[in-house]
Amino acid sequence: MNEIKRKQIIDKNQKIIDMVVEKAKTKYPEDVDLIGLTGSFATGDFYEKSDLDLVIIINNDRGWGVSYTFILDDVGYDIYCTSWESGIKGQSNLDSVMISGLVDLQIVYVAKPEYMDKFNLYKQRSLDILNEPIGERCLNRASKSIDIAKQNYADMILLDDLGKVRYSSYEVVYNLIEAITHINNTYIKRGIKRIFKGILEYEYIPENFEEIYLSIIDAVSVEEIKETTTELLKNTIKLFGFATEKFFSKPKATYDNLKGTYEELWSNYMNKVIDSIDSGNKSYAYNVAMDAQNFLNEMSMEFGTQNIDIARDFNSSDLHRFKDAFLKATDNYLNEYKKVGRTVERFDSFEDLYDKYMGDKFWMTL
Repeated sequence: MNEIKRKQIIDKNQKIIDMVVEKAKTKYPEDVDLIGLTGSFATGDFYEKSDLDLVIIINNDRGWGVSYTFILDDVGYDIYCTSWESGIKGQSNLDSVMISGLVDLQIVYVAKPEYMDKFNLYKQRSLDILNEPIGERCLNRASKSIDIAKQNYADMILLDDLGKVRYSSYEVVYNLIEAITHINNTYIKRGIKRIFKGILEYEYIPENFEEIYLSIIDAVSVEEIKETTTELLKNTIKLFGFATEKFFSKPKATYDNLKGTYEELWSNYMNKVIDSIDSGNKSYAYNVAMDAQNFLNEMSMEFGTQNIDIARDFNSSDLHRFKDAFLKATDNYLNEYKKVGRTVERFDSFEDLYDKYMGDKFWMTL
């Protein structure tokens, strides 16, 4: 694009900006709080058919009157509004990685000085989060995006129609890109036009990301789409696991946080496992076994106990093997008690239980 054409486009868009600001000032002075410029015209990375990205913050429904969609010189424009609560507040918490409209916004109109102060508070909140080292906060955001991607993935796997599979795959990829961006504690800075190149510049990206991403785009069959999308999901989960190990401080089992957990394991699962297996009730045994595994997983994640895998030992044709595995698992969990110096609350008589439960020493241990 030559400089003459570039200047013509800039001048045209400035007229549109001035038009929107004029309408806000004259017809919606109490409804439109702030207007800013974002997107390609803010960064200078535009071409002849680029649209104009304005962030218009309104404080009530009447402010929507400033919005307008139109076509001018074969270019489409969508003058769209947002609110503090539904738009700016969510961006400031980095709920989405599309926060360029907050942190990079070029302000062109402010109705009152206090609105600029309010905007700067939200902006500073997002900048403070982005300036944090990679850790629990951004990895929790990444985990949420991965969970959504898994839901999209399930939809994709169950579909057979090419178009629907391709779109579901896109939803998986979009949320995985959000997850990867969160893992790096950053945001999408240059929109969808440069999104691929931007991700390649991240410090932490999934293994073979460039190759797999392009393979998803190039896929022409349902099988290819599913296969390549599966690979990207697996590699992103693997990256998340690596980041969690590297940056996430795992909880440490302590005397206090393990209190009652062995007894809970015994209470909820011990006799149920034995009864279900001795009775040969496969469904009962299966559900108890998986529920017990869930309990052990939660203890590991929340309290830092060792990872104990009993699900791998479940075999409906050899339930007694699982019984042995479960009993061994309870012994291993008992070792967690011993490590922190905790003893099991076990009684041989009701009288002993009564004395302990009602005694002052019991309350002192809470």
